[in-house]
Amino acid sequence: MELIQLKCFLAVADTLHFGRAAQSLGMLPASFGRHLKALEDDLGIELMARTTRHVALTEAGAALLEHARSVVERADTFEIAARGYTRATSPRLRVGAIDSASAGLMPQLLNHFREAHPDVEISLYEAKTVRLLPRLVSGRLDLAFVRRPESPRSDIVFRKLFDETAVVAIPADHPLAMCETVVIEDLADEPLIVPDRRTRPHSHDLTIKLFLGAGLTARIAQIAAEKQTIVNLVSSGLGLAIVPRWTMRLAVPGVAFIPLDTSGHDVANKLALSAAWMRGVRDPLREAMMATLERHLATIAATA
Repeated sequence: MELIQLKCFLAVADTLHFGRAAQSLGMLPASFGRHLKALEDDLGIELMARTTRHVALTEAGAALLEHARSVVERADTFEIAARGYTRATSPRLRVGAIDSASAGLMPQLLNHFREAHPDVEISLYEAKTVRLLPRLVSGRLDLAFVRRPESPRSDIVFRKLFDETAVVAIPADHPLAMCETVVIEDLADEPLIVPDRRTRPHSHDLTIKLFLGAGLTARIAQIAAEKQTIVNLVSSGLGLAIVPRWTMRLAVPGVAFIPLDTSGHDVANKLALSAAWMRGVRDPLREAMMATLERHLATIAATA
């Protein structure tokens, strides 16, 4: 039996919904379901009664719920104590960042932070939000720069930093590449390359919502996971893509990045970036980095 299995059980018990429970832990549904099944197999009992529309605790699940909660709380207390001991003997801050933050926020932030705290070692881990949040919860990260989930965990603090502007990546020989700006209606009949929603729900949903807001349906030609891959596919002429402005720094030959004008619609071409950390955990190094960020946030946000 593993601690993550108990956390999955508690998440289901608190939400009575597998999808919301998986999202609250920043996990993919398939992985979440495997942890629950493994827990029940290890214990030899069913903890939840499942139907296609309903989830409920079994008699055994209800009886064991508070025991599971006590184990998880004790483990969390141990992790907090261990982190405090490690921090006292080794000044190191473990920071996670999505690709947007790694490209736009972190270089500037780290320069400012190291000027004020040259003795602090920074470990930077880049991954998607769905991978970063479990590392934050488990204590492997002290701070993360992520997209805030639709159903966030209550034990994680999310501090919105700024909105990143989206632009349209267009093949350089496409007629729209000559425009100063484009509107969604200009893209109505164009094939689109969009991120995989399972791993990049915010970027995926932004494209879909922008089209729905204009009364249109996005014509999806290709799904891709990474921004570098998406821009390379645009370069090869497979379609257009709505991407964060920072991707302009990739400087892929054969791609033009054109501002997207959404002033006529309710949906803005923005992606919010947030800082996240565990609630109730005091961390002087994390607080020092956030204080540095606050001092320079306006300048950093201006280039996002």
